[in-house]
Order: sequence, then structure tokens, then C-alpha cells
Amino acid sequence: MNDLTLHSTAKVTLTIAASDSSCGAGVQVDLAVFRDAGVYGVCAITNVTAQNSRGVRKVSKVAPRIIAAQIDAATDDLEIDACKIGMLYSPQAVGIVSERIARRNIANVVLDPVMQAKKGEILLTEPAIKRMKRYLIPKVMLVTPNTGEAHKLTGIEVNDLSGARDAAKALVDMGAKNALVKGGHLSGEPVDVLYDGQTFLEYPSERIEKNMHGTGCVLSAAITARLAIGDDLIAAIDFAKKYVFRAIEQSQPLGKGDMQYYMGEGRKPQTGAAEHK
Repeated sequence: MNDLTLHSTAKVTLTIAASDSSCGAGVQVDLAVFRDAGVYGVCAITNVTAQNSRGVRKVSKVAPRIIAAQIDAATDDLEIDACKIGMLYSPQAVGIVSERIARRNIANVVLDPVMQAKKGEILLTEPAIKRMKRYLIPKVMLVTPNTGEAHKLTGIEVNDLSGARDAAKALVDMGAKNALVKGGHLSGEPVDVLYDGQTFLEYPSERIEKNMHGTGCVLSAAITARLAIGDDLIAAIDFAKKYVFRAIEQSQPLGKGDMQYYMGEGRKPQTGAAEHK
């Protein structure tokens, strides 16, 4: 007889982010990445978005007390090994998440400071950005902005590797333990820059010309999963960079827009009815 006993040795990751009705980013893709990486994912939803491959149609904020209750429910019951924070949208959400991260003593926090959708829709308001800089960034192990987000947070133009280094240093000076400025929006070879307060590391990668939805979520979720498992930050980023490269390679166009979507590690889309023999 098979042993079906459940053991409490699984690593648990918490995502605090928005629901994406197209399942290309946010909580839905975070949980998919967590499962692929072999950790158990739980969530606290900060906003409900109505979106598809053509863009974001509507954002509905979840009340701060409900965000707090979700985080409390998870942390009362489970030992959280790592936490990823994604779209927050409002200053109230930023405030309650900052407070709960500290109150619940949540470790290995990765902040993906989502500010704008692919089509340009605002996903983090200006008052929320100010509150994030003051209250949330000092509480995280790693912040992972793209070049535009790094500029919004630091005021530094990130047009090249020198700007990326300056922005990463500014984010650590702001209180983050580490900063990874993503170079996907730079011209030429995409290079991500990590600063840990003492040393800069660069992560070059090959550019794949695909307009994929949710790459930032995939990267930060993969880093979070590996931190939960016990990797150090360098190993976690190495894993996540390879993982997101494969995710982009395997992404598929869905819907009537021009977006490509993450399909899950090693999964192929079904193209027709299964053949029966």
C-alpha cells in the first residue's frame, strides 16, 4: 500500500499580489512558478484586475483589513519560508503590507515593484510609490525593478549599465538589503545588475524577441521559491534567470492581443484531441 501520509517538511512561499484574470501574471503565475519549483504557495490578494491579452480593463482594490486578514491567516497556520510581493496599487495596500511584514516577522521578502502594465495602465499610484520608498523597501531582502521602475523609485535615469549600477546602489541606500535592476528594456544585450551593498554582479542573457506577459512576476517568484528551499541569493538568481529564459522560449500567443503567455515548466499547449489507441 502506498504511503499517502502528508509530512510538514514542505517549504512554503507567500505571494502578496493582485489577481490577474488572464492568469499571465500576478498571483496566478506566482503560484504556478512556486509549484514548478517544488514549493507550496499561499497567497494574499491585494487587488482584483479584469484584464486580457489586450490590456487591463479595471482594477478593484481589496480592503486593507482583508489583505491583513489573508496574511494573518497564512502566517498563523504556516511557517512562511519566503515571500514575494507584487502589485499593490494603493498607498493603503503598501502601508498594510509593510506593517504586516514587520509584525509577522516574515523573512526572505522579494519585492517586485509593479508600476505599469505592458499597455501602459498604472498599477502603482504616485502616493503608493512614496510610501513604498519610505516603509516597504527598507524591509525587503531584494527589490527587482525594471529600468522604468528603478527610475521612479530613485530618480536616476537608467539608460545603460552605469545608470543601472547607480540605481541599484540608491535602492540599497534606501534600505533594501539587495537590489536587482533588470536590463530587459535596455538596448542591446539585456544585462541585469545586482548590488548587495558592497559588490556589483552582472547577469547577461540572450534577448528573445517576444512580447511576453508576466516576465517580472516569473523571475521574482522563481527567486522567492529558491530562497524558500534554502539557496543563497546568488544561486536563487542564477536559477531564476535560467528559468525565466525557458519560460520566454516556451511562451505561447493567446487571445486576440499581441501577448505571449507563460505555459509552465516543460508543458506544451494542447493543439487537438488526444489520440486513442
